[in-house]
Amino acid sequence: MTRFATSAAMAALLAVTPALAQDQVGATLAGHAVLPAFTFSAPPADAPAETWISGRFTAGATPVREPQSLAPRNGLARPFFGQPVQGFSGYAQTRAEDGSLYALIDNGYGSKANSSDILLSFTRIAPDFDRGEIDVLERVWLRDPEGLVPFRIVHEATEERYLTGADFDLEGMQVVGDRVYIGEEFGPYLIELTLDGVVTGVFPTMLEGQEVRSPDHPALRIPAEAGVDWTLPRSGGYEGLALAPDGTLWGMLEKPLLAATGESEGDFLRVLAFDPEARDWTGQSFKFALTDGAVAIGDFNFIDETRALVIERDGGQGHPSLACAEGQTESCFARPAGVKKITLIDTSEIGDDGFVARIAQIDLMDIADPDGLARLETDGNVPEGRFAFPFVTIESVIRDGDEHILVSNDNNLPFSAGRKLGVADSNEIIRLHVPELLSAR
Repeated sequence: MTRFATSAAMAALLAVTPALAQDQVGATLAGHAVLPAFTFSAPPADAPAETWISGRFTAGATPVREPQSLAPRNGLARPFFGQPVQGFSGYAQTRAEDGSLYALIDNGYGSKANSSDILLSFTRIAPDFDRGEIDVLERVWLRDPEGLVPFRIVHEATEERYLTGADFDLEGMQVVGDRVYIGEEFGPYLIELTLDGVVTGVFPTMLEGQEVRSPDHPALRIPAEAGVDWTLPRSGGYEGLALAPDGTLWGMLEKPLLAATGESEGDFLRVLAFDPEARDWTGQSFKFALTDGAVAIGDFNFIDETRALVIERDGGQGHPSLACAEGQTESCFARPAGVKKITLIDTSEIGDDGFVARIAQIDLMDIADPDGLARLETDGNVPEGRFAFPFVTIESVIRDGDEHILVSNDNNLPFSAGRKLGVADSNEIIRLHVPELLSAR
């Protein structure tokens, strides 16, 4: 091999190193709690009457007004009475005074088009691993009575102006003092609110002096050119919003940005810094290289001054032992879960190329369960003494003491069925004993 070829090979190796250079360590199940998929609450008393029924637009643009008149999907018939308590899409690092978790609820049924009858909210929850249940202690509904949202919302003409899943797609949250910050995907925007859910600011995403937009940005009109009018794929906005100990918010995009050609700029994600005191983007950023096979991230939270946890995932669900054979369409998973990882990064180690260091990683598809703590059976050939978290969207992670973390799924009610074939996924929280992961440097 020539010297030039050797150098080229080394450069190619270094180019992929950020995605590969981390230790694989183990995880042990220490607790499992479940919130059933069919869990609903009443809307606020002063919300529009139409919000008592949700899911009317999940079969297409034409509304289905008769409750439970659609054929069941994964065992549940839509539209539903009430507002679903589903889809945990992020944990705030700061806990409530009673120790409960602030958990963000996703935008509803998965898209801007089908979620206009979902009211946006976040909750306070408390997993009880002895009972195996998740207690919902409070639900805070988001509203914009001062008209600060810079576009027309669904409930524009009402007094309280409750926000819906057609206005924003909520994916990551943090609590800073008496303010809540939520990263969303349609703009993507960063939203500032009071602890009781009132909007106090909406900030467009800025990178290198330019606004980052997705195809769902309210200012776009057809035709719009990829890489020019919008540079972030649909459902590619803030999936993780982390709070550093110095008070800086770091928003991690879910999918890679597009170059001017409309092609992806690479298998990495941008992470952008926002100063809550200045209420502005700082201009700081770094890059996170996706692990092999991952297509997106699910959450992002710091564990100390510089180290943070990131959920990485592919688009599959269900245990791979039940993968459909060629021509098979029943009693199998068409696209089983493959990459479901939690990766530890260190933001004090950012290379000249802008990539953050990857330190260690656990596999959520291969968790030790020597004490049989799993509350639900998993369809497929899961080895004895092992546990899998085979969901398409795993979207919440937070440190829980010196040696544990909490992890939760977004169950995409009623469309995801990764635990059991044909059964709508519940919201699950698992407590994992991961001393090697948390101590890795």
